[in-house]
Amino acid sequence: MKITPLDIQHKVFETNFRGYDKKQVDQFLEEIAESIEELTRENLVFKEKLSGKDDELSQLRRAESTLTSTLISTQSFVDQLKRGAQRDADLIVKEAELKAEEILAQSRSELVEIRRTISDLRRQRALVLERLRSTLSSFHRLLEVEDHPEPSYEEEAEGPELGEELATRREAG
Repeated sequence: MKITPLDIQHKVFETNFRGYDKKQVDQFLEEIAESIEELTRENLVFKEKLSGKDDELSQLRRAESTLTSTLISTQSFVDQLKRGAQRDADLIVKEAELKAEEILAQSRSELVEIRRTISDLRRQRALVLERLRSTLSSFHRLLEVEDHPEPSYEEEAEGPELGEELATRREAG
């Protein structure tokens, strides 16, 4: 039987010739002792459970602290990786842009050089064609001269008309 503090305060012993009834007091004291013993055992069990829970709580707090620090360091590492990757990406883009500008400048330079070469080749072609025409014209005149020899002194005596005809042919050719 459990005795509460209220039971102790309200307990009334019968009185007799010499005071309280000794039997009732002894019985009540026994009940109190049993209750206190039971409470002490329960208190010890609860203290042991509490100690176990405190140890478990400490372990959980250490684990939580370890996990939190691991999470923070992991997040920091991930952030560093992201920043590094972004720097690398920016560097790659800048290098690509510089290389593209370099290639573009080189292509423009080559285009200017090709245009100069084409212009020079056109001038050379025009000169070659002009020389060829001049050479052909010279050969043509030479052929005309060979086809129509110069009148000799004898032919000139034959008539001025024939000399004029040869001159006209030379001018036309």
